[in-house]
Amino acid sequence: MTDTDVPSRPKEGGGWNRQDAAAAPFRLLQLTDLHLYADPHRRLLGQDTRLTLESVLGLARARHWPPDAVALTGDLVHDELPGAYRFLRQRFDALAIPYHCLPGNHDRLDLLVGHLDPAAASALRLVTAGAWDLLLVDSTVPGREGGHLSEHVLAGIADHAAAGRGRPTLVFLHHHLAPIGSAWIDTMQVDNGPAALAALARHPDLRAVICGHVHQDGEQVQQGLRLLATPSTCVQFLPGSPTFALDPLTPGYRWLELHEDGRLDTGIERTDAYPEALGPATEGY
Repeated sequence: MTDTDVPSRPKEGGGWNRQDAAAAPFRLLQLTDLHLYADPHRRLLGQDTRLTLESVLGLARARHWPPDAVALTGDLVHDELPGAYRFLRQRFDALAIPYHCLPGNHDRLDLLVGHLDPAAASALRLVTAGAWDLLLVDSTVPGREGGHLSEHVLAGIADHAAAGRGRPTLVFLHHHLAPIGSAWIDTMQVDNGPAALAALARHPDLRAVICGHVHQDGEQVQQGLRLLATPSTCVQFLPGSPTFALDPLTPGYRWLELHEDGRLDTGIERTDAYPEALGPATEGY
């Protein structure tokens, strides 16, 4: 595992005024399933995904800015072209906020590593976030829509638990570990979810496991673990649907406040509207 320290730094703008920096929680934003294109004119299901990302960033600036770091949890690019990763790097470098990327099933890991975040080459990496540890897990399998947690990754999580760091911990990955009730996308979850959950449940300091992939807000408890899912910054999937269907809910992000005493506060924020009208989806993407 790679241990990368995430520094806090002053940044411009912001909806949060830190009166007591020493007591302030570590503020983290999760953005997921951006589905960007190298061609700025291409659209996903009728939506300009660059515009939807900008609408979400604008909302974050108004409500939860500045964060100490951003987690980008997969399906960052849709067309698997270098230009889309270069665009995303330029956009996030301009924010002057530390960011950490995970691949999704629509990403090309070699391009993500080469053009956006070299640290994403690690299947499991440790990032420190104030008093907390973040374990960033690559759940992708080349050539497959669904996910898998390798024995190497599970062993690394066990090693982290056994190290007795005593630090509250979050796990981030792209795919969901347990069914969310949408039959079509539940065929594309982590295929060894029960084993992964059992391994994660043995971590004494694990506070939550947080994913993207499902394009919807979700929360459940499995084997004593809090499992959280986060909406996409572009189109949303209809919860409970047996087949592919769009939800008219708007793009969003997850905010997290990581307190020094181990408390976790988190929630979802959504934009007021799509930048362009949302059309009906007649087929999957």
